[in-house]
Amino acid sequence: MKRILVVDDEANIRLLYAEELAEDGYDVVTAANTAEAVEKLQQGEFDLAVLDIKLKNESGIDLLQKLVKERHDMPVVLCSAFSCYKDDFSAWLADGYIVKSGDLTELKQEIARILAKKAQRTKA
Repeated sequence: MKRILVVDDEANIRLLYAEELAEDGYDVVTAANTAEAVEKLQQGEFDLAVLDIKLKNESGIDLLQKLVKERHDMPVVLCSAFSCYKDDFSAWLADGYIVKSGDLTELKQEIARILAKKAQRTKA
C-alpha cells in the first residue's frame, strides 16, 4: 500500500483528502504544518507528499525545498487555491501542481500518474 503525507492547515481539507485517498487504497497520514510534517517524515517513509502552498504562517514551498534536498526520491504534489503559484520558480521543483477543488479527480489522477512514473523508474 502506497503511503501519502498530506500537509494542509485546513482540517476539513486534510480530512477530505485522507478519506478520498484512503478509499483509493492509499495509507494517508496528515499534518497541519511544516513542523508536524517534518516530525511525521522522521517517523516513517512516504511514497508521495501533497503540500498546500499557503499554510498559516509558513510556506509549503519551504517544505518542498527541504524535501528536494533530503528526500529527493519522494515525489511532491503542490496544491493551492491560487493558480498564480504555477509561475513561481520554486514551485517547479514539485512533480505536480493542482489548483484546489471540491472535485478531487485531478488530484487523484496526478497522484496515480506520479506514482506510476516512480514505479517505472524503480524497475529500470
